[in-house]
Amino acid sequence: MVPGLKEKLAKILLEKNLIKEADFQKAIEVHREKGGSLGDVLVSLGFISKSDLVIAMSEELGIPPINLSRYKIDPSVIKLIPKKIARQYMIIPVSKMGDTLSIAVADPLNIFAIDEIKALTGFKIIPIITTEKDIREAISQYYEEDATSAIEKIVGDMKTGEGGVKLVDETAGYDNGGELAKIAQEAPVVKITNMLLADAVNARASDILIEPLENEVRVRYRVDGVLHEGNRPPKALHNAIVSRLKVMSDLDIAERRLPQDGRFKIKLHGREIDFRISVLPSSMGEKVACRILDKAQATLDIKKLGFDEKSLAEIEKAASRPHGMILMCGPTGCGKTTTLYSILEHVNDPEVNIVTVEDPIEYLIEGANQVTARPDIGLTFASALRSILRQDPDIIMIGEIRDFETVDIAIKAALTGHLVLSTLHTTTATGSVIRLVNMGVEPFLITSSVILVGAQRLVRKICPNCKEAYELDREAASKVGIQIAKGKVVLHRGKGCPSCLGSGYKGRVGLIEILTLSPKIKELILAGAEEFKIREQARREGMKTLRENGLALAINGITTLDEVVRVTVGEQDLDTV
Repeated sequence: MVPGLKEKLAKILLEKNLIKEADFQKAIEVHREKGGSLGDVLVSLGFISKSDLVIAMSEELGIPPINLSRYKIDPSVIKLIPKKIARQYMIIPVSKMGDTLSIAVADPLNIFAIDEIKALTGFKIIPIITTEKDIREAISQYYEEDATSAIEKIVGDMKTGEGGVKLVDETAGYDNGGELAKIAQEAPVVKITNMLLADAVNARASDILIEPLENEVRVRYRVDGVLHEGNRPPKALHNAIVSRLKVMSDLDIAERRLPQDGRFKIKLHGREIDFRISVLPSSMGEKVACRILDKAQATLDIKKLGFDEKSLAEIEKAASRPHGMILMCGPTGCGKTTTLYSILEHVNDPEVNIVTVEDPIEYLIEGANQVTARPDIGLTFASALRSILRQDPDIIMIGEIRDFETVDIAIKAALTGHLVLSTLHTTTATGSVIRLVNMGVEPFLITSSVILVGAQRLVRKICPNCKEAYELDREAASKVGIQIAKGKVVLHRGKGCPSCLGSGYKGRVGLIEILTLSPKIKELILAGAEEFKIREQARREGMKTLRENGLALAINGITTLDEVVRVTVGEQDLDTV
């Protein structure tokens, strides 16, 4: 029996000592659960770098490697292989010379695919090896229909009556949702809506904003925390797109005066992707915000979040405590909930009873009992928490502390033998203490229950495909807090390439500052000290601020100095507030 790619991959990586047997077996389990390419799973878990994977397979199989993100493929070459075949076999044509066609493949051992392409094109086939992820991105880049031209074509067909549906008059009133429901089911509207969702997923966006303007609709995608503008459909399509999203989310189409929230799933690239939708009436029409929850992109391993070793050790130590409260703070979208999920995964064990209350549940954790808060029927965080305490929990996670009632019950739970995890909207770790006091919590309860507070941010990582070095002189470095004795410091940035959509960044990594409540810090809290005094004492005891941890990442070439300055505040800035 001829060994397949999985067996060959195992043999190559284990013989070259590029991966441990235990790590490979774990990757196999994740691969069975999530699907996709085994090589991409190994890379996403951090067991091997993408370049090492491709180079190892290239050397063993005698097939040259290629980095598709740095290669511009001629459109005439792309046309030689239909999109259906490219997707079916995970290949993409790269170049043609005479009667020879070079194709990038993720599985070079699939001789059936190579034979079929040879029969289809009539060319001699030379395989070049790359990852499945790179091929997916290349297929999306070269084969996907241009959204702008597609929308223009659909609108043109609708105006001439060829599309089978008429444009919607935005000023018209609707007594019921019958007409809108019919329009929302029409093929052109379905195609445009699906295209907007697919574009967002392909761009690795976390959110989609669909905003009505006076004469058109603005579509923006949040990629790595930064908004990028997409294609603008005409205003006449606005109601139809919103209605289509409402239909998918099982919301009331006829209701256009009140906010609505819902969720739906779509299957794309062989995996299920969740969308949380929020519809908000505005002066120009209904504004839609979609949060994208792509489980394939999620990292729920606390060691893979990018935190420094000291902070990681403090979190793991706090999570091993039998009781107390762990708080993660920061603005919306900074990764607080992901960190709490990662902590739960870290402590998850058949001997531990984990119960969570969230609004909504973002990721399902095997073995945990997860409850969705529903304030509309009276199931608030506080009321759910009261019931949870009667469920014999060991560990409780509360999605967010919003009011005194919730924090009061949470602190009592932490004092009565439970480990409580939650989030709080403050900007710094020390600011969380003052926030709790302002919510009405007595200082002695804070010092008795809270064991650790983390303030978090996400910074964009430099794209590895277009990363370049540059020098920063001593004077400029000192202004942002980088101290060097003499000379210059070497930093890195991204030039911009197709792989990162020209931004110079690809992916994000977490920054965190950890406040542990030492005896001296507890004394300051009990004495009602101001935030800056608590911060000064914490820094004397070794706390690294968000800015300091960010600068360490910049010096190590993981992110840029501009990105660190964008998302963090330096001590010189705090002193002037």
